Amino acid sequence: MFAVILQQTGYQGVSFLPCPLCILQRVGFLGVAIFCFLAAGSIRLRKFFHGLATIAAAYGLTVAGHQVWLLSHPGASCGIDPLEVWINQFQLSQNIPWLFKADGLCTAKLPPILGLQVPEWSAFWFLVLFAVLLGTLVGKKDKI
Repeated sequence: MFAVILQQTGYQGVSFLPCPLCILQRVGFLGVAIFCFLAAGSIRLRKFFHGLATIAAAYGLTVAGHQVWLLSHPGASCGIDPLEVWINQFQLSQNIPWLFKADGLCTAKLPPILGLQVPEWSAFWFLVLFAVLLGTLVGKKDKI
């Protein structure tokens, strides 16, 4: 949600255009939210949806971790991301471009927010979500 606000308003006069990895992280956050709502609403399939939410958090953490690695190794990217063309061909990108269209570069150094880049914040929150979801999935016994 915060990334969408940054995309629309900018920060310190800089426009925060989402890159392909940013869009994939949004999909991860969306997956966690949808699967958590489904787990809360379904007693029979609660463990199943809880597990899918945990997998979505792990996926998001992996994508965010890769982008953090790219930011620390800018020479590893040629600047042109073939993933952008692939992501922008999805129906979601065409129907809701303000949310799912990739326009930025994955290695763009933008102004830090409270000392961290946006992908670092994303990795942090995916790590928190993953730890909480995994802990409650493993430690909790469902009473059906």
